[in-house]
Amino acid sequence: MDKSSLKVAIIDMNNGAPNQGMRGIQEILSRFKTDNHIDLQFDIFDLRQKDEIPGLGYDVYISSGGPGSPVESEGEKWENDYFNLLDQIEAFNAANKEQKKYAFLICHSFQLACRKYKLGKVTERNSNAFGIFPITLTKDGEKDEVFDGISNPFFSVDSRDWQVISPDFEAFELKGAKLLAIEKERKHVNLERCMMSIRFTDEIIGTQFHPEADPVGMKMYLLQEEKKKLIIDTHGEAKYFDMLNSLDDPKRIMLTQSVILPNFLNKAIGKLQEA
Repeated sequence: MDKSSLKVAIIDMNNGAPNQGMRGIQEILSRFKTDNHIDLQFDIFDLRQKDEIPGLGYDVYISSGGPGSPVESEGEKWENDYFNLLDQIEAFNAANKEQKKYAFLICHSFQLACRKYKLGKVTERNSNAFGIFPITLTKDGEKDEVFDGISNPFFSVDSRDWQVISPDFEAFELKGAKLLAIEKERKHVNLERCMMSIRFTDEIIGTQFHPEADPVGMKMYLLQEEKKKLIIDTHGEAKYFDMLNSLDDPKRIMLTQSVILPNFLNKAIGKLQEA
């Protein structure tokens, strides 16, 4: 294994819908390549729309968020291919003591994995969650190297109609999984806090939130007239302008974007260098 190279597969779960997430992932990878002086190459696989799935020839897999129900796809070919890939990554890691393959699962991908591993209930939310919200690390999350350098709570972009609640801690223990982060506490709302990040295995981690989101992409999104109207109609004008103003705060999503995925990649390249 060449110590200064990293081959990354980006799995696009957007099903053709326009989004800022794919741009954010690619920008983080390009910056990581430059900052670490490594030969980093990535390929994009359009899974839901074109049935494209990467093989095992990659060091790192980053699986994006996407629209729609993470439940209704049960039994579809693309989902079976996706779950099979996760199984293959785990089998490879179990069979290889030194060289490992790493996966990071975002939002829709995270929800699918929670359903696959039966770690909690995947349910539709009462209302859409969209904005920049505080997220609370658990004790395991505070110790996890992916969150090294983040605040607790930290802030990230959250955009979803679905959630994973009611963690099954017996299933967690059997899997060896760890709950790393949960939704902010809402004292005035009598609803269960959802799971926001899970380490499924030593090499596979997922987040409900969007660690790839950046201020530039969010601002472009928020300034679209139809998005502005939708947010003001749904959440009010004060919420809309609060979101816009918070984009310039270096301790919010700028910090999250600069820490979480780069830490994940550093772990991958560090382990590869050891191998």
